[in-house]
Amino acid sequence: MLKAFKFHVECVQTDNGQEFTKRLGSSQKPTPTLFEARLKQYGIRHKLIKPYTPRHNGKVERSHRKDNEYFYATHSFYSFDDLKKQLAVHSRKYNNFPMRPLNWSSPAEFVKAFLTTGEVF
Repeated sequence: MLKAFKFHVECVQTDNGQEFTKRLGSSQKPTPTLFEARLKQYGIRHKLIKPYTPRHNGKVERSHRKDNEYFYATHSFYSFDDLKKQLAVHSRKYNNFPMRPLNWSSPAEFVKAFLTTGEVF
């Protein structure tokens, strides 16, 4: 994933899910997850949201809901390869669709402009 980004990742924010961290609910010093070890390997800071506050992860939660509404709940997949092909088409459409929060730019246009000028809006 880091190879796909055209900019340096300094920090990743996640919830306290066990796939990301073992820090919650342990009285002993937890061992790092594979995710945390990789972040450390690449010098990326890991920021955790406050436990039991999904509203702090609202953009991700909204994104998951929209992905389900517009893609997973409305498509059938016959194999993993079929899922990958359909997801690629969906992602291409989504990333090239103008959006109001981006001042009617598409996500692809927004990122391209940011990488070119270093500015947003």
